[in-house]
Amino acid sequence: MTTTDTERVCFQLQVKPERIAEYTRRHAAIWPDMAAALKATGWNNYSLFLRPDGLLIGYFETPSLEAAQAGMAATEVNARWQAEMGEFFVDLDGVSPDEGFLRLTEVFHLEDQLPAAD
Repeated sequence: MTTTDTERVCFQLQVKPERIAEYTRRHAAIWPDMAAALKATGWNNYSLFLRPDGLLIGYFETPSLEAAQAGMAATEVNARWQAEMGEFFVDLDGVSPDEGFLRLTEVFHLEDQLPAAD
């Protein structure tokens, strides 16, 4: 956490290569109620990045990852979305994508180091 009390979360998932085009299409315009639920539960500045081989990197900022995940888990729209999206990923072993992702460790953030450079 930084002095702004915002947790930066970066995660990794693997999209099945044969599902990349459809995954991309579905994210071109997600359901409006899903977008509203994400925002309301603290998934801010949320982006997904996809490599041609299916490596998916996600990033968002939130006051609390645990609270953001719990908030989404309590919504009906998230249950529907996760049920549809789960088939796009490899190695989730029955866990939904929003809980089965591999969180990456942040090792550098420029803004955290700028004060020392002044």
